[in-house]
Amino acid sequence: MDAFEISEVTASQQQSGEAYLEFLRVPTMSLGLYALSVGAVDQQQPHSEDEVYYIVSGRGQIRVEHEDREVQPGSIVFVPANIKHHFHSITEDLNILVFFAPAEDSGEEV
Repeated sequence: MDAFEISEVTASQQQSGEAYLEFLRVPTMSLGLYALSVGAVDQQQPHSEDEVYYIVSGRGQIRVEHEDREVQPGSIVFVPANIKHHFHSITEDLNILVFFAPAEDSGEEV
């Protein structure tokens, strides 16, 4: 069994010094923690995988194609593969669980 505590994943992500930490990968999906500070610029590009974001903490907005939506703890956002999206207007540091299916950069078709 693989099991995780968000506090431990958050500590590992912070220690890594990177905004994104993948902590689970199997062929059909991957899971990571993405952290964006207040005022950060989210530079991500569309992914070739379907993606789900779950906001663990923080507040801001996400733009998916031409639609903006506020996000806060408990928000869940689905982004289909190859769709332009990014977080913006971050007013409280965001910690975001990111689910990719299939696994990010696996080369598998969705």
